[in-house]
Amino acid sequence: MSNDFTFSIKNICLDENYQPSDSTRITTNFANLARGESRQQNLRNALTMIDNSFNALAYWDNPKGDRYSVELEIISVDMRIEGNNQAFPSIEILKTHIVDHHTKERIEGIVGNNFSSYVRDYDFSVLLSEHNKGQSQFSIPDTFGDLHGKLFKYFVNSDTYKQHFKKTPVICLSVSDNKTYQRTGNQHPLLGFEYQPNESSLTEQYFKKMGLQVRYFMPPKSVAPLAFYFFGDLLNDYSNLELISTISTMETFQKIYRPEIYNANAVAGNCYQPNLKNQDHSLTQIVYDREERSKLAVKQGKFAEEHFIKPYQSLLEQWSANYAV
Repeated sequence: MSNDFTFSIKNICLDENYQPSDSTRITTNFANLARGESRQQNLRNALTMIDNSFNALAYWDNPKGDRYSVELEIISVDMRIEGNNQAFPSIEILKTHIVDHHTKERIEGIVGNNFSSYVRDYDFSVLLSEHNKGQSQFSIPDTFGDLHGKLFKYFVNSDTYKQHFKKTPVICLSVSDNKTYQRTGNQHPLLGFEYQPNESSLTEQYFKKMGLQVRYFMPPKSVAPLAFYFFGDLLNDYSNLELISTISTMETFQKIYRPEIYNANAVAGNCYQPNLKNQDHSLTQIVYDREERSKLAVKQGKFAEEHFIKPYQSLLEQWSANYAV
């Protein structure tokens, strides 16, 4: 069963000229920015915010705050089932590169950052709603996230992944607005104060099945903690510049998509509950359609059901039952 899936990787530069291809998941955050009349200005503004944020955190030997810039690459992962020529678009992530304008070096950053997946859209936007249809109390199917978690681990352990990337991925997400986070005494010079949630979230449990641990940190100059999902040791496996590339990129995206939390005018205190109804926040000069994005998640979840889950159901169940890292 070990050779039932093969992966191929495509990469495209995310710059101000980026235009999503027809096969790109439009729910991917950066694809949503790259549409409409403001497309180029959106991208230019977002990339400037990332560079400014990076230089503010990498302030040593950087007196003018202009030493570094960040280059972003969209990594699209297609999966092919053995014996079938059709590739299924499975995962889209971001890779960072850091350009040091003093030394003229281009330094490899972290892969992961933003994470989107058709099968995850299916799980959250199709399977969960069908499972709870007509139920008085919300519940989760017993095997929820099992297949997606195994496919993700299979990809990260694959030769394809290892040929393209030196380190395991770090995925950075927003905190949950129905959890409370308590600041701890632990403080990292770049990741900032560590926070701990009062309980585990469905997202945490889902990512745990992907093999990922989570820690919550509020970086210096930030107003709310971010969720960092990772393998191994987040604080020691990555360099300062690698960590800053993820913080600056993903906090910029969160300021655009979740301004009520990440562009709030008040900084999170010792005990913090995110609030998506918070009126005391600033908006970026970037156009983003949050409502359209949630509708598309359902549409793309149904695409996964129609083109992947249903046609290969018995093979997927058999593969999943036999899967071992």
